[in-house]
Amino acid sequence: MGYIGCHLSVSDGFEAMGKTMLSLGGNTFAFFTRNPRGGKSKEIVPEDAEAMNTLIKDSSFGPLVAHGSYTMNLCSANEKTRENGFDMLQKDIKRMEYFPGNYYNFHPGSHTGQGTEKGIEMIRDGLNQVITPEIQTTVLLETMAGKGSEVGGCFEELREIIDRVDCKEKIGVCFDTCHTWDGGYDLVNDLDGVLNRFDQIIGLERLLAVHLNDSKNACGSHKDRHEKLGQGMIGMDAMKRIVQHPVLSDLPFILETPNEMEGYRQEIALVRQWMTER
Repeated sequence: MGYIGCHLSVSDGFEAMGKTMLSLGGNTFAFFTRNPRGGKSKEIVPEDAEAMNTLIKDSSFGPLVAHGSYTMNLCSANEKTRENGFDMLQKDIKRMEYFPGNYYNFHPGSHTGQGTEKGIEMIRDGLNQVITPEIQTTVLLETMAGKGSEVGGCFEELREIIDRVDCKEKIGVCFDTCHTWDGGYDLVNDLDGVLNRFDQIIGLERLLAVHLNDSKNACGSHKDRHEKLGQGMIGMDAMKRIVQHPVLSDLPFILETPNEMEGYRQEIALVRQWMTER
């Protein structure tokens, strides 16, 4: 069984997001825990959270994949930025406990000139303070495109972070197809090879979710510009092979393509068709 959905806005409430996804034909979704560009998070109404939990259980949803703010940077050279990033992380994990058993995904951060090793140490320090055996949320590191001083643009860097997290049973990876392609991994001509490399370096048991996006740029461009399915450089055939690949097919797929709701409805239907054909 496969799971497909897209990013939804939390502004209308949690139960409303679940109902919206059902109306779009999906059975999982992502939401930002706060404004994606920073700012305060929306106050959680416990009754609304419980209503969403009931809805997703009754409707056989797959795991939800919440997303941390783009401005959250645990490894910035700027101390204030770093402190703000940790504050976001700490509060977001507490908020996710209203939705036990789901995923919290975030961009590892940018070391802003300090070097990758220093950046990884800082990310480790932040994660080890919030990832404990008691939490019911699994934290996902996202594969990145490797632009600028981003950490996580290659599988080895994600493995370095995971190796330094104490509570390893609570950490995994979200595989973003656009980012991975832009990072230099050829998903079109060597999907098996890319997944085998992921397995050798990180381990496929840690691959828990997929951001399903085409890319406006060529493989290895390190630019991170998403495109609608089949309209980018990865292309429709390769996107279909990704969805149908036995290593990935049972994971939650989250669309982050540049779409309005009707566009997401069409892409969800397309991916559902691919899932039934595998």
